Amino acid sequence: MRLLVDRYLLQLAMLASGGALVIALIAQYGFGLEPCILCSYQRIPYAGVLVFGLFAFALGQWDRQSVATLLGTIFMASAAHAFYHNGVEQHWWEAAMACGSGGDLLPTSVSDLKNLLTQGEMPKACDDIDWTLFGLSISVYNTAFSLALAAGCFWSAKRAYG
Repeated sequence: MRLLVDRYLLQLAMLASGGALVIALIAQYGFGLEPCILCSYQRIPYAGVLVFGLFAFALGQWDRQSVATLLGTIFMASAAHAFYHNGVEQHWWEAAMACGSGGDLLPTSVSDLKNLLTQGEMPKACDDIDWTLFGLSISVYNTAFSLALAAGCFWSAKRAYG
């Protein structure tokens, strides 16, 4: 007999992803926490799980082991990205894109300066932490959450089918 997690893995992954997106949107629009570009990118895997889940339900038939493995891989990528963002926040390394601290945000051409002046505000730096709980930023919690989801998906794939 399969556990309920195995039977409803896709639904649970979609529920967790939807919950993560709702929390991010509430933090942004309800509490005024401005996301940087890396914060916004951390939402993509969760949206991808929702889109993938909708397609899977539209098809009606899917291989549970393949779905569990794919979801685990998506959540591992999400954890890796969130960990990378935490490293930028902690100044362990510089951001690979122009969202880090200080000089990375300076315009590199006249057109960049013109766009910056017409936008009216500088983009948020990715190493600027707006909110913490117990000294940990949102990217740390996202790393842990994504790792837990990935572990659950891989465990489900291995236990039930391997």
